[in-house]
Amino acid sequence: MQQLYEDEGFQFATLIALGSVYRGLADVGEVLSTIGRVPEGDREAWVREFTATADRLAAAADASEQAGHLVSARTARLRASSYYELASTMAPGTSDPDRFHTLWERHRELWDRTLDGAPEAAIEKVSIPYEGTTLEGYWFAPRDSGGAGGRRPTIVLNNGSDGPVHAMWLQGGAAAVARGWNAMTFDGPGQGAALHRGHLYFRHDWEAVITPVLDFVLARDDVDPDRVVLHGVSQAGYWVPRAAAFEHRLAAIVADPGVVDVSTSWMVHLPPEMQEMLDDDTQQETFDELMRSVPPAQLGVLQWRMAPYGKDSSFDAYRAAMRMRLDDETIAAIRCPTLVTDPDHEQFWPGQSRQLYDKLTCEKELVRFTEEEGASWHCEPVAMGLRDERVFDWLEDVITR
Repeated sequence: MQQLYEDEGFQFATLIALGSVYRGLADVGEVLSTIGRVPEGDREAWVREFTATADRLAAAADASEQAGHLVSARTARLRASSYYELASTMAPGTSDPDRFHTLWERHRELWDRTLDGAPEAAIEKVSIPYEGTTLEGYWFAPRDSGGAGGRRPTIVLNNGSDGPVHAMWLQGGAAAVARGWNAMTFDGPGQGAALHRGHLYFRHDWEAVITPVLDFVLARDDVDPDRVVLHGVSQAGYWVPRAAAFEHRLAAIVADPGVVDVSTSWMVHLPPEMQEMLDDDTQQETFDELMRSVPPAQLGVLQWRMAPYGKDSSFDAYRAAMRMRLDDETIAAIRCPTLVTDPDHEQFWPGQSRQLYDKLTCEKELVRFTEEEGASWHCEPVAMGLRDERVFDWLEDVITR
């Protein structure tokens, strides 16, 4: 596909924005005009220009609402919410890194204002009990009888390391509702509200998160307990298989893509001598000092990636990522049917989808996504329609037979 940026992070974020058009979370002209004002690798400009686009749309939404044009207000707020979140992700390493939090809050505020009256689904904010606190989430249901209508198949959408909740509407929520399913997404530790508001951080033993999530889901009277699916996107391609090895109430799981070792996406940027330092506790101070000397743009990316781990030390963050590995015994403990996606040019965990698939001993399928189909790169960012069709065709076959 055509490269709009040489910087891989900018290119991927742009593809995510363009893919969001599929569900009305962005518009092509708005994205292209915004990136047209952002020079290569300029994080400051990225934050400034996506914030400006979001501000303009938020003001237009308020004006539409005051004039009684409620549909226009809602659609404009959806896109503004997306652009605030895109700005937030680039804020670490800029002149005002606190915008990582403030712009995220603005994104979530506008998202929440779009929930009432959504034509596509009945949307409900939910709170999931978790270790003395709660995890914020959203429940999506078909609009027949106001969201009621018997027990339905349900898909739990587990986001990755940095995606917003509205990305789960894009990456499975809307597709589920269109097929008469329930869908739920949630902010787990290190994600969304759990990170920005609750100061909860990533954990490798994700079954400790999924068990209370499933307890919540299975307690609802609109859920068919025999047809609950768990779908993991991005880094959740590790978390979901990990959880399924311990939690056996699932009818099926999806890993998009398969992730066996989260830390490889971190290690690839380190020279061998620094990788060796991570095995020696006495090297922490030296390692951290070396990491502080990297160019500002790279340091900003590192700070953004470290935030969900709750670590001030890059040494500690790397070590935490190294705990997120699936060994053969854990993979063999997965019992439910498992779908693993395998896109061309997977940039974060290349080869690991096939590695996970080959080690699985349950019923399994590997689904390829190719460059020729416009479906390459991590999580198929600009092939949302094709992705929905292949994933849900497989899920429907598995849970309805």
